[in-house]
Amino acid sequence: MKSESTYKAARIVAESVETIFSNHLEKAIQLGEKNLASVPTASTIESFIDVGFWTSLRHEEGRSPRISLAYLKPEQAGTPIIFAQPIPFTPKTLTKLSPGYERAGIHLGLWHDADNALYVWGATLTLPNCCFVLDISEAGQVVIKHRRIDGFGKFSNIAVLAGDEIKIVDEQNSTNGSCPKIISSLLDFASVTSRNDTVNVTLQLAVSMRAHKRGGTLLIVPSQTKEWRESISHPLHYAIKPAFSGLADLIKKNEIDNSIPNWQALLAKEVDIIGGLTAIDGATIINDEYKLLAFGEKIVQRVGQPIIEKVIETEPIKENTANVVFPSKTGGTRHLSAAQFVQDQNNAIALVASQDGRFTVFAWSPKDQMVQAHRIDSLLL
Repeated sequence: MKSESTYKAARIVAESVETIFSNHLEKAIQLGEKNLASVPTASTIESFIDVGFWTSLRHEEGRSPRISLAYLKPEQAGTPIIFAQPIPFTPKTLTKLSPGYERAGIHLGLWHDADNALYVWGATLTLPNCCFVLDISEAGQVVIKHRRIDGFGKFSNIAVLAGDEIKIVDEQNSTNGSCPKIISSLLDFASVTSRNDTVNVTLQLAVSMRAHKRGGTLLIVPSQTKEWRESISHPLHYAIKPAFSGLADLIKKNEIDNSIPNWQALLAKEVDIIGGLTAIDGATIINDEYKLLAFGEKIVQRVGQPIIEKVIETEPIKENTANVVFPSKTGGTRHLSAAQFVQDQNNAIALVASQDGRFTVFAWSPKDQMVQAHRIDSLLL
């Protein structure tokens, strides 16, 4: 029989998460989607969180476990690895398995035995639509997410639990007219992020930026104008001429022929070329066609424009309210310069990653006539 969870947050959040998944499944059925996963009960979700959390605090050969757990039957897992004997679903066994299954895209599969107790049946690369996934991302933190409907790339996050802090994603945040498309796409579980979707490419850039853990700034500027140069120190130290179009060319080729072999792998390589450059001190600059213009450049205040004094800080988390704050409250020098850039260049957006994992999207809000600082690290985990 299932023992009572000892991680209090698991019990607090379980029913809310079950409701979210039930609503998603209902919507997916209405959309006529197939190959849908089963919705876990609140009790099952509580068990996932409880075991996952205590697993995250253990160590195997001096390292914290990093592992992904998925709730599905083996029959829905494509061509999985199936263990000859069921593995007990405990922190001890998960910690032992974690070194072999910690790489991105691999999930340990869980289902119920005859006594309705969860067990680990094997591992898989393939998940059904809307499948419940719990990632043990770092010590003391677990992330609940699901696979997008026929999606490619980033899974949709539902909740983040770190110690006694609970963050449930507010999907309705995407209805805000000032919300940039990159955030709307992250929040919309039914968004079919097709392989030539430029919003999805921006998401992959954000994930790549965050992955190197050095911090960085990516400026996305309009391709029809060179006004962005007025907000960059001259002479440019690392300008690219002609603009590097590896990523842009790949996207265009896929729009013409969406059957390019290994397209996802090719895209990942091109994304990492640009994402890697953001680790260099200074801003990396691309245009809205995804052509690389420069990297390692210093942002300066545009001549004739005022110093930015306030921004609207938001986070797409339930019960979170937008607040007008001093730009310095959003982060360090990197955040302040990005906010200034967007105030001076209203048609641009700035993606800023901190070394500690914080990730902020700066965008101009025509409605509020102010820069909005959207903190989205809880969506990128």
